[in-house]
Amino acid sequence: MTKQVVIVGGGVIGLLTAFNLAAHVQSVVVLDRGALGQESSWAGGGIVSPLYPWRYSAAVTALAHWSQDFYPQLGERLFGATGVDPEVHTTGLYWLDLEDEQEALAWAAREGRPLRAVDMSATYDAVPVLGPGFNRAIYMADVANVRNPRLVKSLKAALQAMPNVVLKEHCEVTGFIREGQRICGVQTATGDVPGDRVVLTAGAWSGELLRPLGLDLPVEPVKGQMILYKCAEDFLPSMVLAKGRYAIPRRDGHILIGSTLEHAGFDKTPTEVALESLKASAVELLPALAEATPVAHWAGLRPGSPEGIPYIGQVPGLDGLWLNCGHYRNGLVLAPASCQLFADLLLERAPIIDPKPYAPSGRLGLIEA
Repeated sequence: MTKQVVIVGGGVIGLLTAFNLAAHVQSVVVLDRGALGQESSWAGGGIVSPLYPWRYSAAVTALAHWSQDFYPQLGERLFGATGVDPEVHTTGLYWLDLEDEQEALAWAAREGRPLRAVDMSATYDAVPVLGPGFNRAIYMADVANVRNPRLVKSLKAALQAMPNVVLKEHCEVTGFIREGQRICGVQTATGDVPGDRVVLTAGAWSGELLRPLGLDLPVEPVKGQMILYKCAEDFLPSMVLAKGRYAIPRRDGHILIGSTLEHAGFDKTPTEVALESLKASAVELLPALAEATPVAHWAGLRPGSPEGIPYIGQVPGLDGLWLNCGHYRNGLVLAPASCQLFADLLLERAPIIDPKPYAPSGRLGLIEA
C-alpha cells in the first residue's frame, strides 16, 4: 500500500485527487503556496462543459463527457458529507450566431449529446432578457454550472473530516527531494515533506516547479478576467454564450460575465480595459445590465497547455513523481474524470478511459543545463 502521497497544489484538481485517494493510501498531505482553491479554481465560471466542445480533441471530449455525467452525484455526495452545497445547477446553455454551427450539430449527432438547433423566437421566449439582433441559436438542455468557490469549500470540509489527510496552506514548495532517479518528497520553507508518491497539481505554476528537475512542461499562465452582477433570482434562466463571451446565472441571482484571454505572465491585476470590454459584452447579451453596476471584478490564471489536453500520469524517468495538471480552460469541467483516472493509474486499477492521450511520456521536453 502506498504510504504517503504528497500533493503539490490545493485547487480543485489537487483537492479532488486527495479526496479520491484518501481511502486507499495511508496518508495524504496537500500543500498550497497560498490558501486552498484561491487561484483558477476560485476565479473560473464553473460551466460544466468546454465553451465550444466540438472544437476540442477526442481526448478532452472523453474527460468532459465522463465529468458532465458524474457532476450531479459528486455534488450530492459532497453536500451530504459536509452540508456545503457546491450548487451543481442545471440551466442549459444557448450558443448564439455560431460560425461553425453545422460542425457543432454534426459533433453532437456523432457523440450522442443533446445539442439541437432552436428557433430564435423560441429562444427569446425562453430567455426574455436576451439582447436583440441575434439570428441563430443552438441549445443543450443538460449543461450545468457549478459554484466553484463552494465546490472548493465543500472539498476542503470533506478532507478536513478525514483523519489521514493533512492540509497545509501558505506552504510553498521550493524543490523536490531526490534520491538518484527517484522523487521521495518535497522541500518547503518550513521543512521537508517526505512521500513515496509526489503529485503535481499546481495549475499555472506546474511548469515552473518542474524546471529545476530539467523538465520542460509546456504549461503557462493565461490570464482571464470576469465580472459579477447581482440580479433577481429569476432574471436569467439559462446560460448564454455569444462571440466568445458568456453569462452564467447562479441560483441566488448572481450573474457572471466572462472572460478575457490574455498572455501576461503571472500578473493577475484586473484592468480597466478588460472591465469595459466585459461590461460591453454583458450589455450586448443582457441589455438590462446597462442599468446595473458590477459588484465584483477579478482575474485568474489558467494553466495553458497545448490543445488543452492535461498531463495525467507518472513522469518518465523519475520514479515517484506524478502529474495531474495542464487543464487550461477546462479544469473545473474535467476535474471529476481527471482525478478518477489519476486515482485509477496510481492505484493500478482498470482506468475509466484510455489513459494514453494524457500520459506525460513523450509530451515533456528536456531543459539543457
